[in-house]
Amino acid sequence: MTDKVLHAELTPAEFEERLAATPVAYLPLGTLEWHGRHMPLGSDAIQSYEFFQCLAREAGGIVLPPLFLGPDRMIETEDGDLYGMDIGELEKRDPDKRYTNQQLPGSCYWVSDELFGEMIEAILKQLKRCGFRVVVAHGHGPSTGFFLENAEAWKKKFGLTCLHCWDHNNESNGIQTGHGATNETSLVMAFKPELVKMENLPSDINTWPLGIAGIDPRVHASAEFGKQCVQRGVERMKKLIAEALAQEE
Repeated sequence: MTDKVLHAELTPAEFEERLAATPVAYLPLGTLEWHGRHMPLGSDAIQSYEFFQCLAREAGGIVLPPLFLGPDRMIETEDGDLYGMDIGELEKRDPDKRYTNQQLPGSCYWVSDELFGEMIEAILKQLKRCGFRVVVAHGHGPSTGFFLENAEAWKKKFGLTCLHCWDHNNESNGIQTGHGATNETSLVMAFKPELVKMENLPSDINTWPLGIAGIDPRVHASAEFGKQCVQRGVERMKKLIAEALAQEE
């Protein structure tokens, strides 16, 4: 069987071969979104897309192209709409690190819950038509949360088992936890180290970096920690995928 795992790169025969072996689709839920001054705007897609390739090589299955559109919190202001991490005054994960609401450079991804749901349902309908039995979707937090909330309804509607990669029992060592902090920074360091610019963050440890939520990446982030998170995530998801496929038989 071909070692290629990307849907877009497979020939029809290669697609049929991988599908027959393991009917699992991986959907990276990306954005083009602020992840701090040190991280690329495509961090969500980079992490999920690269992680899914590692997982597909070990668990089988096919990796779809990443989405860059996704839902998030939104408020309307006189100067225009604000999305996601623009809304620093409502930051709940780290209340002591709130900041003034502002349009952060580069974010270009927001769609409503309704539109996002329509997009995902269209994708799931096509995946069912192709012959997939399990869909693993992960990435941008609100997108992943939306997928999780609707997993049971989509199981009934499409006959697909819908999984995500969050491990709520071990969040700090998971896949894409926090926002632009230690976990996500470490994952991008592991996958695309040339894209992480730690020198862009404040050198004063007492000055919290703008638009970051979680554990301070200046102190704790490393490529090695990212690789540990990836390996742990792969082993965990391999078991969940095997269990899901066994239940479908």
